[in-house]
Amino acid sequence: MTRTMLVPGLLAGVLWAAVPLSAQLLAARESAFAAGRHHLNVSDIEAHKRFWRELGAELVKFGDTDVAKLENALLFLRVQEPTGESNGSTVNHLGYRVPDLHGLAPRLRAAGFEMVTTEVVDGATKDVHYNEGQDVHMAFVRGPDGVRVELMESKELKGIVSHHIHIFTEDDGATRDWYVRHFGGKPGTRGPFKKADVPGVELTFAKSDGPTRPTKGRVVGHIGFEVDNLEAFCKRLEGEGVSFDVPFRTIESIGLSVAFLTDPWGTYIELTEGLDKF
Repeated sequence: MTRTMLVPGLLAGVLWAAVPLSAQLLAARESAFAAGRHHLNVSDIEAHKRFWRELGAELVKFGDTDVAKLENALLFLRVQEPTGESNGSTVNHLGYRVPDLHGLAPRLRAAGFEMVTTEVVDGATKDVHYNEGQDVHMAFVRGPDGVRVELMESKELKGIVSHHIHIFTEDDGATRDWYVRHFGGKPGTRGPFKKADVPGVELTFAKSDGPTRPTKGRVVGHIGFEVDNLEAFCKRLEGEGVSFDVPFRTIESIGLSVAFLTDPWGTYIELTEGLDKF
């Protein structure tokens, strides 16, 4: 087992092992830019493992790090007291599709997790709400450390699948345009929301009621994308005026390249190359 400390104090505790991940990052195998690894700061690892397992994720270990594996998303759980919930940050919540929401919602409530659909969705009176405009049953749950998750029912599925990352800023249009320009997202709308589709996930944008906080340090600490030819991609971003918190680098011992940046509104982003090959 290979373990690598990338940047002391910045990536402490993120350990990699050469074990199969590619079955989860399906979109990354077929696309040059795709959804990848996201990072959660958690105060109680067992509570988070129970929560994500209840949602249908597979729990595995990579080095010393617990990971919740979902289709097109790897959630790395780092034991570190978060500075705040996801609500209030630019990444307000993570969205997933599940096959049986009507069965899952009461199980989540019985397991002690807080269903917050009626607090989040205008007009909702039950844990599971039918959104007529989008023709979907949906629910919101507040997980450990205040990680907010939206669940949408798709009966044809066999398990949980990543659907969207919902980003809140004071200028949703400018935010979407930034992701379209730099990340090649396909612009569109879903219901009242602007969006940019990239392989493996929908980036959804909403206008916040006021200032939002950066993600770094909060329960959803950063989001991530897998990129082919990452070095050239980073050079292109730099040419477009994007600054990096951690410049492109390759960890030869495990064949993984990484870079970190923060979007103009405070969403911390990890870019990787090679994660889909493990």
